[in-house]
Amino acid sequence: MRRASQQRLELSRAFSPAREDYVVSTSNADAVATLDDWRSWPGGLMALIGPEGAGKTHLALAWAERAGAAIVRRGDCDLRGLGDRPILLEDADQTPGDETLFHLINMAGAGSSLLLTGRLAPRSWATDLPDLRSRLNALPIAQIGSPDDALLEGVLRKFFRERNIKPADDVLPYLVRRIERSIPAAKDVVCRIDERADAERRDITRALAREILEHEDGTLDLFG
Repeated sequence: MRRASQQRLELSRAFSPAREDYVVSTSNADAVATLDDWRSWPGGLMALIGPEGAGKTHLALAWAERAGAAIVRRGDCDLRGLGDRPILLEDADQTPGDETLFHLINMAGAGSSLLLTGRLAPRSWATDLPDLRSRLNALPIAQIGSPDDALLEGVLRKFFRERNIKPADDVLPYLVRRIERSIPAAKDVVCRIDERADAERRDITRALAREILEHEDGTLDLFG
């Protein structure tokens, strides 16, 4: 039974970067295992790469939480006080500056650990520093692929559960076949379905999901 509209925000759960909340499938299992075994990284270095929307941020933040890592933001130039703590730098392919990235890599080589994230392999990242170029070319890689069916179904189920919703059994397979293959797209469609169902006092059914995808996205479902 649908809950009352005024309860929706109270019952929604905030994003959790916890490792146990990360959905694992064949598209990311190798990367998950690599980050779980972070103390064995060669030279304390790892680059986590993958397409936008594949789940890099969640996995990286889960690692940072577990490792007690400091999170360096783009534009941070003052690295004093980091000591020998593990470090996370996201979007390292859009670096805060060659000198900063070079310094972070050297810190990892001196006994710390550094996780960098980006969309492409480090050897393709732009830099004007020859020494940094050689370091980037040698960085080990953990790669996440585009979300597969199992991952999409898992995150859809998770996003519905976080909103305290149990959709009809045929909703998840229907959505997996039709939404953009990214985790943000899965989260967005669950939000839109929830809001429409709440406003119209409807159950979460395949018919409702089809309305959302056809009418709001302006697409025609030829497969029913």
